[in-house]
Amino acid sequence: MHIDAEEIFRSFRYDAHPMSILTSVFAALGSYYPEANPSLQGQNLFTQKDLASIQNMDKQIYRLIGKAPTLAAMAYRVRQGRHFITPPPGLSYTGSFLYQMDCLGQQEYKPNPVLERALDILFLLHADHELNASTTTVLQAASSLTDPYSAIATGCASLYGPLHGGANEAVIRMLISIGTPDKVPEFLEKVKRREKMLSGFGHRVYKTTDPRSYIIRKTADEVFKVTGKDPLVETAMRLHDLALKDEYFVKRNLYPNVDFWWVLNS
Repeated sequence: MHIDAEEIFRSFRYDAHPMSILTSVFAALGSYYPEANPSLQGQNLFTQKDLASIQNMDKQIYRLIGKAPTLAAMAYRVRQGRHFITPPPGLSYTGSFLYQMDCLGQQEYKPNPVLERALDILFLLHADHELNASTTTVLQAASSLTDPYSAIATGCASLYGPLHGGANEAVIRMLISIGTPDKVPEFLEKVKRREKMLSGFGHRVYKTTDPRSYIIRKTADEVFKVTGKDPLVETAMRLHDLALKDEYFVKRNLYPNVDFWWVLNS
């Protein structure tokens, strides 16, 4: 990362939402790479179909993929009030991400391999998800020939929403509001009366259980062996069990989706 980019992160309040930070910083990155901006280099910058055009686009893709975990980790450390750090060479993609989030200065620190593998699986399951809202948003923005960094920033803004990537956060907030497992039946009754919102259930494509959820649930069991179970996990499992037995939710194809199971690994 360019050293000046650190000042962008530090300009945010300590309690700024990470997705707000990411959206802003991805957009700002475009100003560091004028060679990738069709507004500055010409409308046919990425559409000439020659080797130079293809190599230029590939370079921006590599930059975006490579910088994404660093930007996400920096946004996290802003929230934690920590200094930014540079990972040592030799780590995997997810290993580097975990190092940049969690290392507190220990010389021999290494990310836990179980957590590293779990995050790898979660990344793959979310990447292999067809033409979702944020992907569509990026394509629509890019169709105007904006630079790749601005296009990705629009995808971050779409991902922020509680009906997309923000659904993970919505599930956590829902579980916190429910509290203990014994309060789940009351919560479900309020959902039926449309007094409460049920997050993490249902999907526009999968009309039964999200097939990815089986993999994530198995992964969660491995993670729990390392981290232990958060008290909210019991609330989540109680919600899962009661909803699947309730005709109201079954009839409406409201089965736990990947956002619900992602929370168990968080």
